[in-house]
Amino acid sequence: MLTLLRRPPREADATTTFYALTAVAAFAFALCFTLNLVFQYRVVGLDPFQMVLVGTVLEATCFLFEIPTGIVADLYSRRVSVIIGFLLIGVGFAVEGVVATFAAALVGNVLWGVGFTFTSGALQAWITDEVGEDAVAPVFTRETQLHLAFGIVGTSAAGGLGLLSLRAPVITAGAVLVLLALGLWAVMPERHFHPTPRGDRETFGHLRQQLVAGLRIARRRRVVRVFLLVSLLVGLASEVFDRLWQVRVLDTFTVPAVFGGDEAVAFTAFALVGTVVSLGASLASGRWLPRRLVDATPGLPVAAAALVQVLAVVGVALLGNLWLVLVCVWLRGAAMAFSAPIEATWVNRNLEGPTRATVLSLNSQANALGQVAGGPPLGALATWASIPVALLVAAVVQAPSVAAFLRIRSAGAGTEGRVLEASLEE
Repeated sequence: MLTLLRRPPREADATTTFYALTAVAAFAFALCFTLNLVFQYRVVGLDPFQMVLVGTVLEATCFLFEIPTGIVADLYSRRVSVIIGFLLIGVGFAVEGVVATFAAALVGNVLWGVGFTFTSGALQAWITDEVGEDAVAPVFTRETQLHLAFGIVGTSAAGGLGLLSLRAPVITAGAVLVLLALGLWAVMPERHFHPTPRGDRETFGHLRQQLVAGLRIARRRRVVRVFLLVSLLVGLASEVFDRLWQVRVLDTFTVPAVFGGDEAVAFTAFALVGTVVSLGASLASGRWLPRRLVDATPGLPVAAAALVQVLAVVGVALLGNLWLVLVCVWLRGAAMAFSAPIEATWVNRNLEGPTRATVLSLNSQANALGQVAGGPPLGALATWASIPVALLVAAVVQAPSVAAFLRIRSAGAGTEGRVLEASLEE
């Protein structure tokens, strides 16, 4: 099979192919995920614990298969890895939508989780190889724009298809991604691939080395320690909110008449508003926040954003008005979008080139481990007690992140780490 995938029958321009697959994939993911949780709750009939467990299985799958699937991209072909990835993601979506059982949801999420790991890293590496490192920056900028634009199109399409059936967006998204994989097999070029040198390949041994190196850096630098702690806390708390806020709305409130009483239309509208609000918050963070404040005390806006996230989760748990609950949901998303670029700049300023990738990777792993560890207990609590109780516990778990950021609110907090590291190296 890999041999058949190796060379396309007719090669196309790499940049055009990249833009096209970005647009189609963004459309398909938005099409599936806009109403996916409503589908799981209303059609499949999952309880809160099962819904969170499905998400946990997905996170665990991505974590475990990231390195094994990377072998294909490193040793054989980025193109092959991407094609297999989109094919598996599409099949996973289709299995979940067509069969519509708890077992199918688990199998479908395992399939699309494995598929995601085939595309993760391979897609960016492929386009970088094809266009060159010096020319790839504007390509990635254009990718972000296409992703946002076609994500909105996909969200709108989900609402239209959801009027027919809550299965329809999930199944259609799966079919679109399978067709995308077939189309990539037909036209996706790969003219500049070279196998990754042995020392640069991702292996489990390399992962262990990353962990040791990352922890060594964390011991030396307080900023890095705090970011790893916060990533773990956010991971522990986020899975239950991400999987169950829509269930909280469905269980507690009636769909407003303005949406014709249709849940598909309502949640599509909620998603579109959330996207616009988060985009506005991201722009505010990058363009309108005083740079002197960010440069001198980045912990202040980041801590404020973390506090907004915690209060928003509490609001979703306790408020009895639909629109106030939705405002809390949108505020949480906006706070995350607002703080993300500040956090990225802050942590990168406290790292040197040789250690940057290691620490950022460890930071991502801490979040994933938090989601795997925190999802099932909080999901079980939501089923055995109630969703509001589980959300309140999640807010309590994440709350220390506010104090953690305030304790290192100054950009100079990383200085002691640099001095310490220098002394240790002498």
